[in-house]
Amino acid sequence: MSRYARQTALPEVGEDGQNRLRAARVLVAGAGGLGGPVLQYLAGAGVGTITLIDGDLVAESNLHRQPLYRVQDTARPKAEVAAEVLAALNPDVTVRPLVDWLTPANAPDLVAQADVVLDCADTFAASFTLSDVAYASGTPLISASALGLRGYVGGFCRSAPSLRAVFPDLPHGAPTCETAGVLGPVVAAIGAIQAQMALAVLLDLAPSPLGRMMVLDTANWRTSDFRFEGAPEPDRPAPFIAPDQITRADMVIDLRSERSAPFRAGARHLAADALPDLPLPDLGTRIVLACQTGLRAHNAGAALRHRWAGEIALLALPGT
Repeated sequence: MSRYARQTALPEVGEDGQNRLRAARVLVAGAGGLGGPVLQYLAGAGVGTITLIDGDLVAESNLHRQPLYRVQDTARPKAEVAAEVLAALNPDVTVRPLVDWLTPANAPDLVAQADVVLDCADTFAASFTLSDVAYASGTPLISASALGLRGYVGGFCRSAPSLRAVFPDLPHGAPTCETAGVLGPVVAAIGAIQAQMALAVLLDLAPSPLGRMMVLDTANWRTSDFRFEGAPEPDRPAPFIAPDQITRADMVIDLRSERSAPFRAGARHLAADALPDLPLPDLGTRIVLACQTGLRAHNAGAALRHRWAGEIALLALPGT
């Protein structure tokens, strides 16, 4: 009996659907708590080629929500370990592990090679970078996030609005799993739905998950969902760039109050609340706003847009 017999028995799949999965190319950004179930279920379903990008190492403190890994994998690159696990799970699937971080510099080429993109990075800058590239190229994006006892997953781009359209206004601070905590089953449940949405896109199932968001709240044992096809795209959003995409003509502003000096020579080091007093350059100069996660830079750019019509770019500097 074929290993895929139980899913080809579904009228929504069949042999034609299985052939579509076998020919599919998927990009997965992140091999952590969300990426683990995503990778296992996509590989189990027989998705032909999975490109996995993650620059992180396996850490013991993450194993409670990343059971894809074992204690003996600690300090090894997640992408490489995940590729080994998936090869043992299903040798029919080709897994391309990239031990690297997803950035605005490498995202366009990676997205161009994919039929669907899964955002499992759970970082603000990576999510918006993937959304920007996917929206511009017409590639479907399945993005998710989980924190504490709650999480969401949604289908964006191609025939649906982008992530920016659904989240035009962002908080001034964003907790992380490290600071706020998270339970493993919450992340696993969100990741499993994320994989299901990706399979639905690849199989062209109706109704499409694109333009739909599902929310899981295990604190109150509730699920909810809504459609967002009519969400308007923001006017002139500030894109993320990579450090090597900065030019000599840019005005670079480092907003990181937690650092005593800017990240590069020639950059200005300012607190976000000092921006309203900043003398602005001529409109031919691009302003690059940098912070650790990109969140402060995004909010500062949104405020700056109200009084300046020039080009604005954002830069996230994690770990620097």
